Amino acid sequence: MSKPVKPNPAEIWRIGQDVGPEQGTGQPIYRPDLFEIIQSHVDSMEESLKALSLDISDHPELKFEEYRTHDVLTEYMEKQGFAVKRQYVLPTGWEARFTHGTGGRTIGVNSEMDALPGVGHACGHNLIAIAGVGVACAIKKVLVEKNIPGIVILLGTPAEEGGHGKVPMLQAGAYKEMAACLMCHPAPGPPHSGSLSASLALRQIEAEYHGRTAHAALSPWEGKNAMDAAVSAYNNISMLRQQLKPDNRVQGMISGRDWATNVIPDYSKLSAAGIATGCEADIKETGGCYDLRQNDGLGDEFANVFRSKYGPIDYIYGIRSASTDFGDVTYALPALHPGFGIPTEVNGGNHTRAFAAAARTPEAHRATFNVTKALAAVGIRVLTDDAFVEKINKAFEEDRIAREKEKESI
Repeated sequence: MSKPVKPNPAEIWRIGQDVGPEQGTGQPIYRPDLFEIIQSHVDSMEESLKALSLDISDHPELKFEEYRTHDVLTEYMEKQGFAVKRQYVLPTGWEARFTHGTGGRTIGVNSEMDALPGVGHACGHNLIAIAGVGVACAIKKVLVEKNIPGIVILLGTPAEEGGHGKVPMLQAGAYKEMAACLMCHPAPGPPHSGSLSASLALRQIEAEYHGRTAHAALSPWEGKNAMDAAVSAYNNISMLRQQLKPDNRVQGMISGRDWATNVIPDYSKLSAAGIATGCEADIKETGGCYDLRQNDGLGDEFANVFRSKYGPIDYIYGIRSASTDFGDVTYALPALHPGFGIPTEVNGGNHTRAFAAAARTPEAHRATFNVTKALAAVGIRVLTDDAFVEKINKAFEEDRIAREKEKESI
């Protein structure tokens, strides 16, 4: 399979652009009778899911503070017939579970909830939340109508934006029953497209600089300027960027405490370069996440369904150069995290106010419903096809071996 590696800005779906309806290839898919149930059920939920999405968008909550969103989503899932655990593992985490029959496998799904400071739902977590809900409910519908034994678990995962909420949930065993786990993410991309790109690992390092205060005009020589230490570190990191490889990213943020323009600050926070300014630096690692490893078996099935019904698949858009705590999930079990294109403004990609607005549009919701149906089809195959599960387990094991080899070569 050819996997192009260079994005083309001319391909990006823009707001107001007339792109026409989705056009799939019509190629055969697994159990079209099951897909018809999925499609019909998601269609029947569209209005309530869109209302749920806009409600979440209207009430953005930051990482680990998604209390209202937690309540709105758990109430919705209870009404859909799921058994709900509130405040699961984390104060704003939750689990919604549906079991049909006995002896079946378990499929997992994730819904993210948190927004970003100052820009609201600028990463489209309102869409991710309803996609998870839609996938879980569509799978439940198939299990009941076709009397298929199985369990579907939808996890509400807090604090993807810098808090890595999936990591403590993973460590607490929230994913241990799952044969596979599924979720999705909106991003700029071609019209009606899905993306199977991976994403980067992340290490977060925090440094506190300790200097000495002084009057900035009367006796500045008595001070040791902690802000200068942070600025020097930031500038040094910026100069390093030209030597970084194309698949590396680095970003910094300076913050302070009790700053005033006429006082030399004795405290700042960033990383490195403290010695040059006479300040002491306390450096610690504050978090991180693994890179995203798309399971090839799950990815191939998603690509087949999505191409057949909706549009093209690529390996270059999605959240390719970003990071996600779902990466840790992909290290623990077979998992899939496709991106999907929504119409955006020029320079209005993820983490902008323009993207928050784009994630409210009818076109963005239509794209979300399409990816929801395709993911539900993948999930149903996990629950009904033993040979397929062997395939995704084999792909997971092969990737685990590849990861180990990569680690040894570093």
